[in-house]
Amino acid sequence: MKLASLKAGGRDGALIVVSRDLAHARKVPEIAHTLQEALDSWARLEPKLKAVAELLNQGAASDVFPFEPRDCAAPLPRAFQWADASAYVNHVELVRRARGAVMPGSFWTDPLMYQGGSDSFLGPCDVIEAVDEAHGIDFEGEVAVIADDVPMGVSPQEAALHIKLVMLANDVSLRNLIPAELAKGFGFFQGKPSTAFSPVALTPDELGSDWQNAKLHLPLLVHLNGDLFGRPDAGQDMTFDFGQLIAHAARTRRLTAGSIIGSGTISNKEDGGPGQPVRQGGFGYACIAEQRSVEAIRAGAPATPFLKFGDRIRIEMLDRTGASLFGAIDQTVARYVGP
Repeated sequence: MKLASLKAGGRDGALIVVSRDLAHARKVPEIAHTLQEALDSWARLEPKLKAVAELLNQGAASDVFPFEPRDCAAPLPRAFQWADASAYVNHVELVRRARGAVMPGSFWTDPLMYQGGSDSFLGPCDVIEAVDEAHGIDFEGEVAVIADDVPMGVSPQEAALHIKLVMLANDVSLRNLIPAELAKGFGFFQGKPSTAFSPVALTPDELGSDWQNAKLHLPLLVHLNGDLFGRPDAGQDMTFDFGQLIAHAARTRRLTAGSIIGSGTISNKEDGGPGQPVRQGGFGYACIAEQRSVEAIRAGAPATPFLKFGDRIRIEMLDRTGASLFGAIDQTVARYVGP
Protein backbone atom coordinates (compact mmCIF):
# COMPACT_ATOMS: atom_id res chain seq x y z
CA MET A 1 0.00 0.00 0.00
CA LYS A 2 1.21 3.48 -0.90
CA LEU A 3 0.02 6.60 0.91
CA ALA A 4 0.55 10.30 0.34
CA SER A 5 -0.74 13.68 1.53
CA LEU A 6 -2.09 16.42 -0.70
CA LYS A 7 -1.19 20.00 0.18
CA ALA A 8 -4.80 21.01 -0.35
CA GLY A 9 -5.69 19.44 2.98
CA GLY A 10 -4.20 22.22 5.09
CA ARG A 11 -1.19 22.00 7.40
CA ASP A 12 -1.53 18.26 7.93
CA GLY A 13 -2.45 17.46 4.35
CA ALA A 14 -5.28 15.34 2.95
CA LEU A 15 -4.60 11.61 3.02
CA ILE A 16 -4.74 9.78 -0.30
CA VAL A 17 -4.13 6.17 -1.30
CA VAL A 18 -1.89 5.88 -4.37
CA SER A 19 -1.80 3.05 -6.91
CA ARG A 20 1.28 0.85 -7.03
CA ASP A 21 2.34 2.33 -10.39
CA LEU A 22 1.98 5.88 -8.99
CA ALA A 23 -0.53 6.70 -11.74
CA HIS A 24 -3.74 7.26 -9.82
CA ALA A 25 -4.95 8.12 -6.34
CA ARG A 26 -8.09 8.38 -4.26
CA LYS A 27 -9.01 10.52 -1.27
CA VAL A 28 -10.29 8.53 1.71
CA PRO A 29 -12.06 10.95 4.12
CA GLU A 30 -14.48 8.16 5.06
CA ILE A 31 -11.49 6.32 6.57
CA ALA A 32 -9.11 9.09 7.73
CA HIS A 33 -8.61 12.71 6.78
CA THR A 34 -4.85 12.75 7.43
CA LEU A 35 -2.03 10.24 7.63
CA GLN A 36 -1.54 11.10 11.30
CA GLU A 37 -5.18 10.21 11.95
CA ALA A 38 -4.62 6.86 10.23
CA LEU A 39 -1.47 6.16 12.26
CA ASP A 40 -3.25 6.98 15.51
CA SER A 41 -5.66 4.11 14.81
CA TRP A 42 -3.48 2.00 12.51
CA ALA A 43 -4.61 -1.45 13.63
CA ARG A 44 -8.23 -0.55 12.91
CA LEU A 45 -7.79 1.57 9.78
CA GLU A 46 -4.97 -0.19 7.91
CA PRO A 47 -7.26 -2.99 6.56
CA LYS A 48 -9.69 -0.37 5.23
CA LEU A 49 -6.90 1.56 3.52
CA LYS A 50 -5.49 -1.63 2.04
CA ALA A 51 -8.90 -2.49 0.60
CA VAL A 52 -8.90 0.83 -1.26
CA ALA A 53 -5.34 0.16 -2.45
CA GLU A 54 -6.35 -3.22 -3.85
CA LEU A 55 -9.20 -1.65 -5.82
CA LEU A 56 -6.85 1.04 -7.13
CA ASN A 57 -4.30 -1.53 -8.25
CA GLN A 58 -7.03 -3.52 -9.98
CA GLY A 59 -8.34 -0.43 -11.76
CA ALA A 60 -11.69 -0.89 -10.03
CA ALA A 61 -11.74 2.08 -7.63
CA SER A 62 -14.17 4.97 -8.02
CA ASP A 63 -13.47 8.71 -7.61
CA VAL A 64 -9.86 8.36 -8.70
CA PHE A 65 -7.68 11.14 -10.10
CA PRO A 66 -4.20 11.30 -11.67
CA PHE A 67 -1.44 11.27 -9.08
CA GLU A 68 0.83 14.32 -9.28
CA PRO A 69 3.83 14.48 -6.91
CA ARG A 70 3.99 18.27 -7.17
CA ASP A 71 0.60 18.47 -5.47
CA CYS A 72 1.97 16.55 -2.49
CA ALA A 73 3.28 17.66 0.85
CA ALA A 74 5.55 15.29 2.74
CA PRO A 75 3.58 12.13 3.66
CA LEU A 76 3.53 13.59 7.19
CA PRO A 77 3.65 17.36 6.56
CA ARG A 78 4.55 17.82 10.23
CA ALA A 79 5.24 15.16 12.81
CA PHE A 80 5.47 14.72 16.55
CA GLN A 81 8.99 13.34 16.22
CA TRP A 82 11.83 13.39 13.67
CA ALA A 83 14.92 11.59 14.91
CA ASP A 84 17.70 11.14 12.40
CA ALA A 85 20.51 8.67 12.94
CA SER A 86 23.85 8.01 11.29
CA ALA A 87 23.44 4.30 10.71
CA TYR A 88 26.09 4.14 7.98
CA VAL A 89 29.16 4.53 10.16
CA ASN A 90 31.36 4.54 7.06
CA HIS A 91 30.03 8.05 6.40
CA VAL A 92 30.93 9.27 9.89
CA GLU A 93 34.36 7.71 9.68
CA LEU A 94 35.14 9.38 6.35
CA VAL A 95 33.99 12.84 7.45
CA ARG A 96 36.04 12.65 10.67
CA ARG A 97 39.06 11.22 8.90
CA ALA A 98 39.01 14.06 6.37
CA ARG A 99 39.39 16.62 9.15
CA GLY A 100 42.01 14.60 11.01
CA ALA A 101 39.74 13.48 13.85
CA VAL A 102 39.78 9.98 15.34
CA MET A 103 36.42 8.24 15.49
CA PRO A 104 35.58 6.68 18.87
CA GLY A 105 35.15 2.91 18.73
CA SER A 106 31.76 3.22 20.43
CA PHE A 107 30.32 4.66 17.21
CA TRP A 108 30.26 1.07 15.85
CA THR A 109 28.15 -0.19 18.76
CA ASP A 110 26.04 2.77 19.93
CA PRO A 111 24.05 4.68 17.28
CA LEU A 112 24.45 8.39 16.69
CA MET A 113 21.09 10.19 16.62
CA TYR A 114 19.84 13.76 16.79
CA GLN A 115 16.36 15.20 17.20
CA GLY A 116 15.52 17.32 14.16
CA GLY A 117 12.86 19.92 13.52
CA SER A 118 9.58 18.28 12.60
CA ASP A 119 7.19 21.24 12.41
CA SER A 120 7.77 22.22 8.78
CA PHE A 121 8.81 19.42 6.45
CA LEU A 122 9.21 20.12 2.74
CA GLY A 123 7.16 18.40 0.08
CA PRO A 124 8.99 16.27 -2.48
CA CYS A 125 9.08 19.02 -5.11
CA ASP A 126 9.29 22.07 -2.85
CA VAL A 127 12.12 24.54 -3.33
CA ILE A 128 15.05 24.36 -0.91
CA GLU A 129 15.25 27.95 0.28
CA ALA A 130 18.53 29.16 1.76
CA VAL A 131 19.73 32.51 3.01
CA ASP A 132 23.30 32.30 1.74
CA GLU A 133 25.29 29.93 -0.49
CA ALA A 134 28.21 30.46 1.89
CA HIS A 135 26.38 28.33 4.46
CA GLY A 136 27.43 25.22 2.49
CA ILE A 137 24.09 23.87 1.22
CA ASP A 138 24.07 20.09 0.92
CA PHE A 139 21.61 17.26 0.33
CA GLU A 140 21.55 13.94 2.19
CA GLY A 141 19.83 10.96 0.60
CA GLU A 142 18.30 8.68 3.23
CA VAL A 143 15.70 6.04 3.98
CA ALA A 144 13.23 6.81 6.76
CA VAL A 145 10.52 4.85 8.54
CA ILE A 146 7.33 5.86 10.33
CA ALA A 147 6.37 3.97 13.48
CA ASP A 148 3.18 3.54 15.44
CA ASP A 149 3.18 3.83 19.25
CA VAL A 150 6.45 2.34 20.54
CA PRO A 151 6.82 1.35 24.23
CA MET A 152 9.79 2.55 26.21
CA GLY A 153 12.59 -0.01 26.57
CA VAL A 154 11.52 -2.05 23.54
CA SER A 155 14.01 -4.56 22.12
CA PRO A 156 15.31 -4.13 18.54
CA GLN A 157 13.34 -7.20 17.44
CA GLU A 158 10.13 -5.83 18.94
CA ALA A 159 10.87 -2.34 17.64
CA ALA A 160 11.03 -3.60 14.05
CA LEU A 161 7.40 -4.73 14.33
CA HIS A 162 6.37 -1.11 14.92
CA ILE A 163 7.57 0.00 11.47
CA LYS A 164 4.43 0.82 9.52
CA LEU A 165 5.67 2.89 6.59
CA VAL A 166 8.91 3.44 4.66
CA MET A 167 9.90 6.52 2.63
CA LEU A 168 12.90 8.46 1.31
CA ALA A 169 14.33 11.65 2.75
CA ASN A 170 16.50 14.57 1.74
CA ASP A 171 17.93 15.79 5.04
CA VAL A 172 19.14 19.21 3.91
CA SER A 173 22.28 20.35 5.73
CA LEU A 174 24.15 23.64 5.94
CA ARG A 175 27.65 22.24 6.27
CA ASN A 176 29.49 25.45 7.05
CA LEU A 177 27.23 26.21 10.02
CA ILE A 178 27.47 22.77 11.59
CA PRO A 179 31.05 22.79 12.98
CA ALA A 180 30.46 25.87 15.15
CA GLU A 181 27.17 24.44 16.40
CA LEU A 182 28.70 21.09 17.33
CA ALA A 183 31.59 22.87 19.05
CA LYS A 184 29.08 24.25 21.55
CA GLY A 185 28.40 20.66 22.64
CA PHE A 186 24.64 20.97 22.25
CA GLY A 187 23.90 19.55 18.80
CA PHE A 188 22.44 20.74 15.49
CA PHE A 189 19.93 23.52 15.04
CA GLN A 190 20.61 26.22 12.42
CA GLY A 191 22.68 23.76 10.39
CA LYS A 192 19.65 21.53 9.83
CA PRO A 193 16.81 23.32 8.00
CA SER A 194 13.59 21.65 6.88
CA THR A 195 13.83 18.06 5.62
CA ALA A 196 12.04 16.86 2.47
CA PHE A 197 10.44 13.45 2.01
CA SER A 198 9.38 11.35 -0.97
CA PRO A 199 5.90 11.78 -2.49
CA VAL A 200 4.65 8.49 -1.06
CA ALA A 201 5.29 6.34 1.96
CA LEU A 202 4.67 2.64 1.55
CA THR A 203 4.08 -0.34 3.78
CA PRO A 204 7.07 -2.69 4.04
CA ASP A 205 5.18 -5.52 2.30
CA GLU A 206 5.30 -3.46 -0.93
CA LEU A 207 9.07 -4.03 -0.94
CA GLY A 208 8.89 -7.82 -0.91
CA SER A 209 12.23 -9.51 -0.41
CA ASP A 210 14.06 -6.18 -0.72
CA TRP A 211 12.91 -5.43 2.84
CA GLN A 212 14.87 -7.82 5.08
CA ASN A 213 16.07 -7.57 8.66
CA ALA A 214 14.61 -4.07 8.99
CA LYS A 215 16.75 -2.81 6.10
CA LEU A 216 15.89 -1.77 2.55
CA HIS A 217 18.18 -3.56 0.08
CA LEU A 218 18.08 -1.39 -3.04
CA PRO A 219 20.28 1.35 -4.52
CA LEU A 220 19.36 4.98 -3.93
CA LEU A 221 19.75 7.04 -7.10
CA VAL A 222 20.94 10.60 -6.56
CA HIS A 223 21.16 13.03 -9.49
CA LEU A 224 22.66 16.52 -9.33
CA ASN A 225 21.75 18.82 -12.21
CA GLY A 226 20.77 15.81 -14.29
CA ASP A 227 23.99 13.85 -13.75
CA LEU A 228 24.18 10.71 -11.63
CA PHE A 229 25.98 11.64 -8.39
CA GLY A 230 25.48 8.45 -6.42
CA ARG A 231 23.87 5.01 -6.39
CA PRO A 232 24.79 3.56 -2.99
CA ASP A 233 22.91 0.46 -1.84
CA ALA A 234 20.77 1.20 1.21
CA GLY A 235 21.11 -2.36 2.51
CA GLN A 236 24.89 -2.45 2.31
CA ASP A 237 27.15 -1.17 5.12
CA MET A 238 24.17 -0.19 7.30
CA THR A 239 25.69 -0.76 10.72
CA PHE A 240 22.40 -0.36 12.62
CA ASP A 241 19.08 -1.57 11.22
CA PHE A 242 15.83 0.29 11.79
CA GLY A 243 14.84 -1.99 14.66
CA GLN A 244 18.02 -1.03 16.46
CA LEU A 245 17.50 2.65 15.67
CA ILE A 246 13.93 2.68 16.98
CA ALA A 247 15.00 0.80 20.11
CA HIS A 248 17.76 3.36 20.64
CA ALA A 249 15.26 6.24 20.35
CA ALA A 250 12.83 4.49 22.72
CA ARG A 251 15.38 3.50 25.34
CA THR A 252 14.19 6.12 27.86
CA ARG A 253 10.95 7.41 26.33
CA ARG A 254 7.85 6.23 24.53
CA LEU A 255 7.53 7.13 20.86
CA THR A 256 4.20 8.43 19.66
CA ALA A 257 2.49 7.13 16.53
CA GLY A 258 3.81 9.11 13.58
CA SER A 259 7.39 9.27 14.86
CA ILE A 260 9.87 9.31 11.97
CA ILE A 261 13.30 7.68 12.25
CA GLY A 262 15.92 8.38 9.58
CA SER A 263 18.85 6.24 8.55
CA GLY A 264 21.29 9.07 7.96
CA THR A 265 23.27 9.45 4.75
CA ILE A 266 23.52 6.18 2.84
CA SER A 267 27.18 5.31 2.41
CA ASN A 268 29.02 2.32 0.97
CA LYS A 269 32.58 1.10 1.20
CA GLU A 270 34.24 -0.19 -1.96
CA ASP A 271 37.07 -2.73 -1.91
CA GLY A 272 37.70 -1.86 1.71
CA GLY A 273 38.24 1.80 0.84
CA PRO A 274 36.19 5.00 1.02
CA GLY A 275 34.50 4.54 -2.33
CA GLN A 276 34.80 6.17 -5.75
CA PRO A 277 32.79 8.88 -7.51
CA VAL A 278 30.34 7.66 -10.14
CA ARG A 279 32.40 9.21 -12.94
CA GLN A 280 35.26 6.93 -11.86
CA GLY A 281 33.06 3.84 -11.92
CA GLY A 282 32.16 3.79 -8.22
CA PHE A 283 28.90 3.83 -6.29
CA GLY A 284 29.27 7.56 -5.72
CA TYR A 285 27.77 9.28 -2.70
CA ALA A 286 24.43 10.37 -1.22
CA CYS A 287 25.73 13.77 -0.12
CA ILE A 288 28.33 16.27 -1.28
CA ALA A 289 30.10 16.29 2.09
CA GLU A 290 31.15 12.66 1.67
CA GLN A 291 32.58 13.24 -1.80
CA ARG A 292 34.46 16.25 -0.45
CA SER A 293 35.78 14.12 2.42
CA VAL A 294 37.11 11.51 0.02
CA GLU A 295 38.72 14.25 -2.07
CA ALA A 296 40.39 15.65 1.04
CA ILE A 297 41.68 12.22 2.05
CA ARG A 298 43.05 11.40 -1.39
CA ALA A 299 44.16 14.80 -2.70
CA GLY A 300 44.63 16.87 0.42
CA ALA A 301 41.68 19.22 -0.21
CA PRO A 302 38.04 19.03 -1.32
CA ALA A 303 37.21 20.05 -4.88
CA THR A 304 33.45 19.54 -5.29
CA PRO A 305 31.47 22.68 -4.39
CA PHE A 306 28.35 22.65 -2.26
CA LEU A 307 24.99 23.49 -3.85
CA LYS A 308 24.43 26.83 -5.56
CA PHE A 309 21.19 28.68 -6.19
CA GLY A 310 19.57 27.11 -9.24
CA ASP A 311 21.00 23.64 -8.67
CA ARG A 312 18.60 20.70 -8.89
CA ILE A 313 18.72 17.54 -6.80
CA ARG A 314 16.72 14.38 -7.53
CA ILE A 315 16.55 11.40 -5.15
CA GLU A 316 14.70 8.22 -6.15
CA MET A 317 14.66 4.46 -5.70
CA LEU A 318 13.61 1.96 -8.35
CA ASP A 319 12.36 -1.58 -7.88
CA ARG A 320 13.90 -4.57 -9.67
CA THR A 321 11.82 -3.85 -12.79
CA GLY A 322 12.94 -0.22 -12.98
CA ALA A 323 9.71 1.29 -11.66
CA SER A 324 9.83 4.12 -9.15
CA LEU A 325 8.85 2.92 -5.69
CA PHE A 326 8.33 6.16 -3.75
CA GLY A 327 8.24 8.72 -6.52
CA ALA A 328 11.10 11.20 -6.71
CA ILE A 329 12.26 13.94 -4.41
CA ASP A 330 12.92 16.59 -7.08
CA GLN A 331 14.02 19.97 -5.72
CA THR A 332 15.81 23.11 -6.79
CA VAL A 333 17.81 25.46 -4.56
CA ALA A 334 16.82 29.12 -4.36
CA ARG A 335 17.66 32.19 -2.34
CA TYR A 336 15.22 32.94 0.46
CA VAL A 337 13.72 36.38 -0.17
CA GLY A 338 11.60 36.73 2.95
CA PRO A 339 7.87 36.45 3.67
